[in-house]
Amino acid sequence: MIEPEKQPESSYNRRNKIGLILGPVLFLLTYFLIPDSVMGHEPRVVLAVTLLVATFWVTEAIPMAAASLVPIVLIPVLQGAEMGTIASAYANPVIFMYAGGFVIAIAIEKWNLHRRIALNIIQMIGSESQRIILGIIISTAAISMFVSNAATALMMLPVAIALIKEVKEKNILTGDNLQHFSKSILLSVAYAATIGGLATIVAAVPNAVLAGIAYEQLGRTVTFVEWFMFAGPVALLMLVVLYFYLTRMAFKITNNGEEGDTGNLDFIKEEKEKLGKFNYNEAMVSIAFGLTVILWVSIPFIGSLGDFIHDGAIAVFGALLLFFIPSSKKGERILEWQDMTRLPWGVLILFGGGMAIAAGFSSSGLNDHIGEILQMLEGLHFFFIILLLVVIVLAITEILSNTAVANLVIPLTLGMGIALGIDPLPLMAAAALAAGSCYMLPVATPPNTAVFSAGYLRIDDMAKAGVWLNLASIIIITAAVYWWMPIVFGL
Repeated sequence: MIEPEKQPESSYNRRNKIGLILGPVLFLLTYFLIPDSVMGHEPRVVLAVTLLVATFWVTEAIPMAAASLVPIVLIPVLQGAEMGTIASAYANPVIFMYAGGFVIAIAIEKWNLHRRIALNIIQMIGSESQRIILGIIISTAAISMFVSNAATALMMLPVAIALIKEVKEKNILTGDNLQHFSKSILLSVAYAATIGGLATIVAAVPNAVLAGIAYEQLGRTVTFVEWFMFAGPVALLMLVVLYFYLTRMAFKITNNGEEGDTGNLDFIKEEKEKLGKFNYNEAMVSIAFGLTVILWVSIPFIGSLGDFIHDGAIAVFGALLLFFIPSSKKGERILEWQDMTRLPWGVLILFGGGMAIAAGFSSSGLNDHIGEILQMLEGLHFFFIILLLVVIVLAITEILSNTAVANLVIPLTLGMGIALGIDPLPLMAAAALAAGSCYMLPVATPPNTAVFSAGYLRIDDMAKAGVWLNLASIIIITAAVYWWMPIVFGL
């Protein structure tokens, strides 16, 4: 019997098709229905293109990186802003900082340095169930400060699953205790990867978007050190909340009323034996990485050097070193150019798209129009403006990509600050931190998706934990932006 020929699947799903139609419709309605007396040609073009790109981002009608190139075509062609203004946004120094960080992260992963760090931390902290969870949280958060949260979660997930299997196969924990251990350790990977990224500019997309827009539109360089001093305590407090929530409230492990102990886990020793001794390649990557961090931290304090050496140049310098240093493999260096196939070029273009839209907002005068609309908030206390912003962005980012949310909301907060006659940087920071905090749904962020795919979690497990973390985020982010940020940034 001849089987019927299988029909190829459509290139577009229902959501994509909606975006392909809705995007252009919104573009046309925005441009032609807003009277010229209300808004001039240039701001209308930028607003219409923004809605088109936003629709493409939300529905993924075309790949997000491809949609991010739409502004460089439409805005100059339709005379919304000059080509030089839009194109230069794609070469923002912050993009190079992020690219350099990505390259260093590729080297860390290539030579398995991340696994050695994680295993050593877990072994050092101990085998008690709560301590293992603490070890996972610390190691995941530490790695995600310099590596994207998606990559960090994928790096740590095999370690977490191996720990669960070891505990299960040896009957160290059973029944509810095993369930609680499995869920808490997986949620630790997802949430710590997200929280750790909040602490540095180079790890989380929204933070990098903020730094790029602040540099382009405000002439303000947000340095690695400044952001870390401000956001580091935010991340630390969130990690403390995460640890106590998972181990004391949601998934407490007990053994006849005593704290559950997972005993001697041979898995850790076995995995370290597989890695072998700390080798030359790992040492070279550690040196390049360490030197980059030292320069990030020290340059701002060395006279006038901080005025003309950008964190982006330092990141690229650290990445370049890895192409010079020979590896222990004959004829190879620590990094070869073919390793760059793993560089997420699409994410870099996404940055550019968001910054291009922000440049269009500024140069076309659209910020002024947005400011007029937002003047209704003028009588509201600054604290409540921050609180309202954090709540709204947290709600949106649970559904939409945090990259898309950051690219759309941060330019708006810039206009909001100008309209209200206040420094926009705190509003931008509140939006960036809230956009980077995704905890409730598997689709909210790649770390959530990765751990959910392991099969140990239900959606309600993640949703319940996510609600509490979102409440903690609202309190901590709002308080940090209102009271702590002015001290760190001298606002």
